[in-house]
Amino acid sequence: MHIQSNPSILYFGTPVVLISTKNENDTDNLAPMSSIFWLGWRCVIGLAASSKTTQNLMRNKECVLNLPSVNQVGAVNMLAKTTGSNPVPPAKLLKGYYHVADKFAIAGLTKQQSHTVKPPRVQECPVQMEAVVEAVHGLAEGDADQRGRIVTFELLIKKVYLERSILMEGNNNQVDPDKWKPLIMSFQQFYTLGDKVHESTLAEIPERMYNTPDWEKALNVEYSAI
Repeated sequence: MHIQSNPSILYFGTPVVLISTKNENDTDNLAPMSSIFWLGWRCVIGLAASSKTTQNLMRNKECVLNLPSVNQVGAVNMLAKTTGSNPVPPAKLLKGYYHVADKFAIAGLTKQQSHTVKPPRVQECPVQMEAVVEAVHGLAEGDADQRGRIVTFELLIKKVYLERSILMEGNNNQVDPDKWKPLIMSFQQFYTLGDKVHESTLAEIPERMYNTPDWEKALNVEYSAI
């Protein structure tokens, strides 16, 4: 039987992402988030307007989306209540956040040079995606009490890097879902994917049939010296 309910949050389960961006002084920022969804080689993310990552994306229009596996949960947890903003925004201060200048160091993570954007990749993350901002939208624009608090970004993926250990045997362009164990955030707790529960009718469609013009254009993106 269903009952009417009013949960404070609706995080029913989304992947954790470590977003690396460049600060105004050219140092590196790294922030965990899980408000994200994907369509082809594009994704939409949601961030607090006051966050350092938001400010960096607004200014530089580029980032790297690093997807941790269950093996990086400790590093993600170390970053959970840190912020690159100084002073710490009041809303985050109330939640116990504190300023950290070197996020990579506190999490024990390694910088890896990117090729199409300036922010670095996270070497330990099995999935790394260099991305640029295509569009910016406010959330709750029709509500005067919330307007300006949350920003959504449409990101275009320029390059994807995958750890060999998560790939299909003999196919460098397809992830094996039995090998990939993403870190999932569900109601503020860490989880991952379990065993496959049923054969999928959609899996009868070859993945290549979902290729988009973005995918085709990415094949021709040259590495740049950054």
